[in-house]
Amino acid sequence: MAKKAKVSIAVTVLASSVYLSGCGLLSFGDKEKIDPPQDVSYLKEGEKVDTAKEGNEGDDTVSNQEDAALTVMTELYLIDKNGYVVSQSLPLPNNESVAKQALEYLVVNGPVENVLPNGFRAVLPPDTQVTVDIKDGTAVADFSPEFNHYQPEDEQKILQSITWTLTQFDSVEKVEIQVNGYPLNEMPVNGTPIDEEGLTRKVGINIDTSGVVDPTSTKPLTVYYVSQTDDKTYYVPVTKRVSSNSVDEVKAVVQELIDGPGYSSSLVSDFTGAELLDDPELKDGTVTLNFNEAVYGSLEEKMVSEHMLNSLVLSLTEQKGIKGVSILVNGEATIVSKDGETITEPVTRPEKVNSISF
Repeated sequence: MAKKAKVSIAVTVLASSVYLSGCGLLSFGDKEKIDPPQDVSYLKEGEKVDTAKEGNEGDDTVSNQEDAALTVMTELYLIDKNGYVVSQSLPLPNNESVAKQALEYLVVNGPVENVLPNGFRAVLPPDTQVTVDIKDGTAVADFSPEFNHYQPEDEQKILQSITWTLTQFDSVEKVEIQVNGYPLNEMPVNGTPIDEEGLTRKVGINIDTSGVVDPTSTKPLTVYYVSQTDDKTYYVPVTKRVSSNSVDEVKAVVQELIDGPGYSSSLVSDFTGAELLDDPELKDGTVTLNFNEAVYGSLEEKMVSEHMLNSLVLSLTEQKGIKGVSILVNGEATIVSKDGETITEPVTRPEKVNSISF
């Protein structure tokens, strides 16, 4: 499970304006850039602010004004217009209980309505109240009775949204759901079972079982495809089922990206014609992949497709033990930036995916 760990990606790529948040990971400028207010400061998740300023020690007014101006980037798993559960990272008020606040921003007609990206909707029923208690890696989310009143087709999406939103935090490994103080062992509308051991990202997200005859002989694998709508491009995690006999999960991830999301899907994958020329090599947390030239978005400039690289990095760093990716083309590291200059700085997976600024 990929959280906020910073991981090095040993490839030479372009660093450009970001829709995918984080230092170094490739992105592209097909989204209108909105500058944040100049009087707002931003904190990374978990970062503390020192409000004791010289000359203002004990001045509660100054401290409160500073606290009110701070926001923290938080991933909210919302539903896009195609029905996919997708992370949208938004600057929310810096609150002592960021986990509780994150779930409050999933409520229809709640505070998220002021910052909801175009084409997205919240997932929890209107007027739902929630408390969150985190202890020993488990987040217990206790909802008010309004939680029970949702459309049946949203049941799986609600489970996935709650689980993936809460497990973005380093202190949360699994999630338990309660309603009015009573633990749920199944969802209230369609009766989807809830593991008594707690929910983790192993429940999957946007689960695709197409082509699977016997699910019991498969295992889940989450990869990231591209969604292109109107003025923006973002990345959508999809849990596929692959053969339980697949020992090389790196190769399985790459193959799922090459196969793509399917003809009936609204998602796309930028791996047309791509092939691995050798088996992946994993050493000290870094996996080396040797592709053919089809991974070049521009063959003349020998520039790797940005969408392809982003999908690959996000998908592979979801796998346990993989901290970095090194890409070769025909055995050579010849990737070049749009400016024609080779970039040798490590590229990192973003702390937040699909970030938006206001």
